Amino acid sequence: MEQKDPHEPQRKDFFATRFIQFLGGRNLLYGMLVVLLAGIVIAVYDQIEFVFKPLAILFQTVIVPIILSGILFYLLRPILRLMIKWGTPKVVGIFIIYLAVIGLITIAITLVFPFVKEQFLDLVREFPAYIMQLFENIQNFMKSSFVTSTMDRFGLDVTSVVDKTMNEFTQKITEWSSDIGSTLATGVGGFVSTLTSLVVAIVTTPFILFYLLKDGEKLPKFFVKILPKTVRPETALLLKRADTQISGYIQGQIIVAMCIGILMTIGFLIIGMDYAVVLGILAMVTSVVPYLGPMIAITPAIIIAIVTSPFMLIKLGIVWTVVQLLEGKFISPQVMGKSLHIHPITIIFVLLVSGKLFGVAGVVLGIPGYAVLKVFVSHIIYLYKRRYNKYQPDPSKHYELDEEMEKLRDNY
Repeated sequence: MEQKDPHEPQRKDFFATRFIQFLGGRNLLYGMLVVLLAGIVIAVYDQIEFVFKPLAILFQTVIVPIILSGILFYLLRPILRLMIKWGTPKVVGIFIIYLAVIGLITIAITLVFPFVKEQFLDLVREFPAYIMQLFENIQNFMKSSFVTSTMDRFGLDVTSVVDKTMNEFTQKITEWSSDIGSTLATGVGGFVSTLTSLVVAIVTTPFILFYLLKDGEKLPKFFVKILPKTVRPETALLLKRADTQISGYIQGQIIVAMCIGILMTIGFLIIGMDYAVVLGILAMVTSVVPYLGPMIAITPAIIIAIVTSPFMLIKLGIVWTVVQLLEGKFISPQVMGKSLHIHPITIIFVLLVSGKLFGVAGVVLGIPGYAVLKVFVSHIIYLYKRRYNKYQPDPSKHYELDEEMEKLRDNY
């Protein structure tokens, strides 16, 4: 039998080479197999999509109550933690929170809702007249002697342009009205489907929320225990950071939106703006979407102010400026801080893209989704730096690691 020469250099295992070890060793092969299997599943799904249609319908039915329950969970969890800290049993604390929420909803429906409903219906009835009056004011302004004489110098016939624009606008309004009528006439099935989804969400959300408040803290630990021991610390750290990002954004943004709504309502009432409460509530709801939301909320107020009087427009501008200064300089820095570390331009870009892809849901959930994605990507970069430092023999070429991340990692 031929014996190997001990002086002959032994062939190194492919998975034991420094570069492959840096990429993950044999785990790299397993990861590539998982990606390949995922690609096959996606390709098969694309070919037999009809088979999974019941699952898609089920997902669409349960996703709304799950999202609502998640938002309410992050809003109510700090209150429950405070009650537990004071010695209240968890289940008792949940029932107290439920009773308090039911009481607040009852008071709102009894005292506030009738007034808001009446004001809202009046606004809906009168808003088309405000739009027409706005365009009439613009038309009169464009036909004024000052504008006409100025445009004549450039050879522009303002009167014909304005008349043509107004006729096209009136025609569009008529078309939109007929389209809305036909949609309402033929959209009974869609209305029933939407109503059913709404009822399902209202009925199931309290039950899902109860179990989230009761056992939500255990879910990350349960998920981590399923994974191999080697990846448990990193996964636990990742879930902890994602949870911090989501909770910080939801709690902070809701508080900021409520403050904006209250301040805008007070300001509208002080200046005597019509439909002040409804416009303030609209400002509160839309302010959940950062940057773009307040701009959407102020649009109907501007239209009403222009039609009312030029002085009302000036007063509205003062209220808007004061509220934005208070929100930007005092409220948001204190409530939100810099927990997300996202540049305003990035936020606007994310809102535009997510809104285009997923509609209203994308606008509302785009920022927290991006925040979670950013956590995952930054963690992958952090792991890459750690791994590079491990397999780089020259310390002078090592990456500087985030001290906060290192402390969090040591805790796990």
